[in-house]
Amino acid sequence: MPTASSVIEVPVSADQVWQLVGGFNALPDWLPLIVKSEPSEGGRVRHLQTADGGVVVERLQTFDNVARTYSYTIVESPFPVSAYLATLQVEALTESSAKVTWSGVFTAAAGTTDEAVEALFAGVYSGGLEALRGNFSA
Repeated sequence: MPTASSVIEVPVSADQVWQLVGGFNALPDWLPLIVKSEPSEGGRVRHLQTADGGVVVERLQTFDNVARTYSYTIVESPFPVSAYLATLQVEALTESSAKVTWSGVFTAAAGTTDEAVEALFAGVYSGGLEALRGNFSA
């Protein structure tokens, strides 16, 4: 299965990072690609609107507030993938720095290649984490 991941160091505590990203419905707070997120099913599903008008629906699969991680699947999207499972995790490096990892596994849809979808999501993850770090820059 194709995979993609990105890791970034953020110059604030893991708790500060998790406070921003830990809510499943919090993507518009830190990810410029997402302009709106509407929860449903008690917060287990998020209906996202992308900056270019696309719609993505994702379902929360696991959530661990203590370990600062959650995983989710894509229910509906314009992306050429299926069987998508992604994880966002925040780990403490020191009292004042954190490591954030965003990774996913998926199956490329017919008509596209594993390499193409890996590059797509590697770009989403790395761009997203750069934007996240920008929230904590002076």
